Amino acid sequence: MQGLVFNIQKFSIHDGPGIRTTVFLKGCPLRCQWCSNPESQSGQVQITYDASQCVQCLGCLHTCPKEAITTRQKRIIINAQKCIGCLQCVQQCPGQALSYEGKKREVDEVLKICLQDLPFYEESKGGVTISGGEGMSQPEFVMELVRQLKAHHIHVAIETTGYVEPSVFQTLAPLFDLLLFDIKHADDKKHREKTGVSLPLIQANLAWAMDHHLSILPRIPVIPDFNASLEDAQLLADYLKKQGLSRVQLLPFHQFGEKKYQLLNRPYAYQGIKALYPEDLEDYRQVFLDQGLDCFF
Repeated sequence: MQGLVFNIQKFSIHDGPGIRTTVFLKGCPLRCQWCSNPESQSGQVQITYDASQCVQCLGCLHTCPKEAITTRQKRIIINAQKCIGCLQCVQQCPGQALSYEGKKREVDEVLKICLQDLPFYEESKGGVTISGGEGMSQPEFVMELVRQLKAHHIHVAIETTGYVEPSVFQTLAPLFDLLLFDIKHADDKKHREKTGVSLPLIQANLAWAMDHHLSILPRIPVIPDFNASLEDAQLLADYLKKQGLSRVQLLPFHQFGEKKYQLLNRPYAYQGIKALYPEDLEDYRQVFLDQGLDCFF
């Protein structure tokens, strides 16, 4: 059983309780304009290009068996539709300007990496978090990985957008000790404008999870010009309260993923937008507190 993984981050403290290992899977149905992991969106291996390391040898153009590489204004351009992820260009690049995102890994290989930190999980009441992209984007791989982690009595969480086929969601969600459920907006039009998908499927899956008494922590990425106004906060607080949720985590907007857009030769919609910090969002947080929600960063 193999999955396409783009990162395994050890000693994570932001993706669930305690010290955790976060396994990042490729593939996501959303196209959030602020996404800090744009390499997670595609479900394929992707070639990245760092122009600052390029020696302009152009060997990659002749190496590619699918002629997926061209040049424009002394920059290497990768045609994602033609690229088959064979990595021949990466292997021959003398300046290491070309790299890649996504590697097929066996469940046993990922499990072995996670088990290396078992003592830290036990001491801190941590565990393993499946993330992405969309954590449920590779359901068979996820199901088998969770089964093996559970055999070692490891706490397992998943980060999900909730935009998942109901049959898949209803199969996978009950396997987890915690659902880190992204809630981005309560207004469908605004949600579609910035993420590319509508709310009803997400809301239906959240309601199902609540009806089945699963452990859920909603997390709101607070994004300028999207959901950062006090009016947006009120809509979100009202929605969470109506769903019967009692806690919510705020994730202030940051620019940590900006460089990745350059490497993928993609425009970044939030170029130059200032990051937010907890001290910028105290009034925003107070809206949730006033609704009786335990709201934290």
